[in-house]
Amino acid sequence: MKILTVENIRSADEFTIKNKPVSSIELMENAASFCAEWIFQNGKHHHAFAVFCGNGNNGGDGFAIARMLYLKGFDVDVFIDFSNEKRSQDAQINYNRLKEISGIEINDFNDFDFDQMNQEMVIIDALFGTGLSRRLEGNNAELVHKLNNLKQKKIAVDIPSGLFADGISEEDQTILKADYTLTFQFWKRSFLHPETGKFAGKVIVLDIDLSKEFIEKVSTDYFVIEDEVIKDVFKERTDFSHKGSYGKAIIVAGSYGKIGAAVLATKSALKTGAGLTFTIAPDCGYEILQTTNPEAMFVGGGEKYVEEIILEEDAVYGIGPGLDKDVSTKKALLEFLKQVSKPLLLDADALNIISENKENINSIPGNSIITPHPKEFERLFGRTEDSFQRLELAREKAKEYRIFIVLKDHHTQIINPEGKVYYNITGNSGLAKGGSGDILTGIITSLLAQKYSPQEACILGVWLHGKAADFAAEKFSKEAMLPTNVIDELGNVFLDLNKKATTGL
Repeated sequence: MKILTVENIRSADEFTIKNKPVSSIELMENAASFCAEWIFQNGKHHHAFAVFCGNGNNGGDGFAIARMLYLKGFDVDVFIDFSNEKRSQDAQINYNRLKEISGIEINDFNDFDFDQMNQEMVIIDALFGTGLSRRLEGNNAELVHKLNNLKQKKIAVDIPSGLFADGISEEDQTILKADYTLTFQFWKRSFLHPETGKFAGKVIVLDIDLSKEFIEKVSTDYFVIEDEVIKDVFKERTDFSHKGSYGKAIIVAGSYGKIGAAVLATKSALKTGAGLTFTIAPDCGYEILQTTNPEAMFVGGGEKYVEEIILEEDAVYGIGPGLDKDVSTKKALLEFLKQVSKPLLLDADALNIISENKENINSIPGNSIITPHPKEFERLFGRTEDSFQRLELAREKAKEYRIFIVLKDHHTQIINPEGKVYYNITGNSGLAKGGSGDILTGIITSLLAQKYSPQEACILGVWLHGKAADFAAEKFSKEAMLPTNVIDELGNVFLDLNKKATTGL
């Protein structure tokens, strides 16, 4: 799915109105009906709604939603600013329609009783939409601040009021903190970054039938990984195949006291389907690795640290988990990078070693994949003020070094050498534990070995990692789930993928 700017979304609306043809008020009615239906299906145990409407088209959506919810049998109160009755044309039309319904009370913002609210009442935010270009101030900021202090559930229409769609908000900016955001047609970039995404809650993307022709033609560098993308990337295993058909993955990992990282990376490579999996690790991990991963072959690389990395031309390497930065390991890694020419994956301590001298980055083969968390990225490329700046710097560096950067975050971003960005939306905070990144290393290395392109391996690998984590969270909770639980759920993700590949998504 493409992510469009506010300007492009406005153009999509205009193109749809001109070419469908459909009027702007009909488009608003369509969007509102999808919102009302979602609320009806998901909020049946709630009976009362307080809808806060602004004067623009977002307020127009709110007026229409209020009318539709009332007609579905809910108690609805609407709140507006009586001191400012200047509305957009479509908002005025829906306001007039609302006034014709005697069962809906329309009140001033100042009449809302914040102290006597029914606990079961739901707040619907239709104050300000994506057209907002400046921070909320005065009475509007005070209203949103008061709403945020309420414990009642809050649903934002299209975007939480006060939030900018395309970029960062100021640290002290007043923004409505929604539990759900019912957004129209596209994800907004601000939903996908930690500083701003926290205001959106759970995002529900509603297809309001904007022109498919326009969407196909419009250009963007930002995308969300959705099921259709995974369907196109995933390759079913053929019946007439053998272990040689699925490549050789070599995991270079582990040091004294950190053999667990090698275990996790190796096990996830095996579980993702590599034909042959080898682990180069120090001898102190021999018994552990052979016991925990009997299907993988052990190659000793030193006593307590990896001191030698042997190059095999027909293999794909994933290097870094638990590797440590011993002098002998640094030497082995940097010597290896001088020899290798095929794309490989570098993570964790491999990246930390490279970051000690920025010239080392030039030794990374083209089309290779690096998977830094924010701190590792900072050591490699420098400090940034926020995740938006970090992403733009990652785009520059991916182009400069012709590499793929998997920028780990809640919504991990994959940046290709052309600077295009793919946001992943699977996964959850249960992955915020040591060992989760080691699993991702094994998954992507295994996919590379199976001859997925680097871009396909990144997209499918990050998605698989997150999807398995979602399955694990359902079984064990985000708090109690372990990285090993995530590995165990990979099989269920593949069962699901194969079923959908056979029957269609």
